[in-house]
Amino acid sequence: MISDNTMKILLPVLCFCFILSCNSKDSSQKIPGNNSDKETESVQTENTGSKEEYRVEFQQILDSSELEGSILIYDPQSEIFYSNNFQRADSGFLPASTFKIVNSVIAIETGMVESDSTMFKWNGEKRMLPEWEQDLILRDAFHYSCVPCYQEIAIKIGSERMARYLKAFEYGEMKVDSSNIDEFWLRGDSKISQRGQINFLKKFYNSQLPVSVRTYNIMKRMMVINDNDEYILSGKTGWSVRDGNNTGWFVGYIETGGKVFYFATNVEPKAGYKMENFAKVRSQITMDALKKPGILN
Repeated sequence: MISDNTMKILLPVLCFCFILSCNSKDSSQKIPGNNSDKETESVQTENTGSKEEYRVEFQQILDSSELEGSILIYDPQSEIFYSNNFQRADSGFLPASTFKIVNSVIAIETGMVESDSTMFKWNGEKRMLPEWEQDLILRDAFHYSCVPCYQEIAIKIGSERMARYLKAFEYGEMKVDSSNIDEFWLRGDSKISQRGQINFLKKFYNSQLPVSVRTYNIMKRMMVINDNDEYILSGKTGWSVRDGNNTGWFVGYIETGGKVFYFATNVEPKAGYKMENFAKVRSQITMDALKKPGILN
């Protein structure tokens, strides 16, 4: 039995603990990357020397496009990462056709292809897309995202050499051996995060990979998607299907006003989404997101 005097002492303490508990629950809703926080437009936290800023506008872009996922943008000038979901941005996914950047770099560096004009002959067999049913030079195979062309490249590189370069590049967690050399980036347990994609792109752009100047020059020229008076956009899309789930990528960098900004978008369609729009929407939402921090007009 608790005495009346003891209750008088305990009651204020219990009330204080209850109030503290409620405040703690409120503050937990303000964590960057928590999608339930719809009222906080930006929150900054320190993370390995770079700041993270939550952008509610990115989430609104995804919601209006009937997509789930994360848009991650990095401003190296200010050392700020922008995203609507940092937890997803640090989660691993199959790289899909974004791996064509790495595959091309290794192929050029090792001499498995001579240049971006190296020809890949079509053998006349039926392919998934009509754009692939023709002879293609490397540059066009890259932009058409020709899977059979890049499977041929990967086989020429070989699993041991591929694994050595991937380790040197510190590119995600690729599970590659002789049994899956032609598909490890499309199926299986290989994975890379959005932040990992940006870390690789930073090293690539700043010539911090163990490859030649010639390889950089060829690859940077080949990656250009749009070059206009406002910006130069370079990158690669990707699309994987695993257990019936579609995951779309758009990774790269944009040069504007004498500065460079990196991006990695990773999204999935919501139920009922019209999949004929999925191929274009990955780049569209990324370009819309680049306008929100004022990177583009």
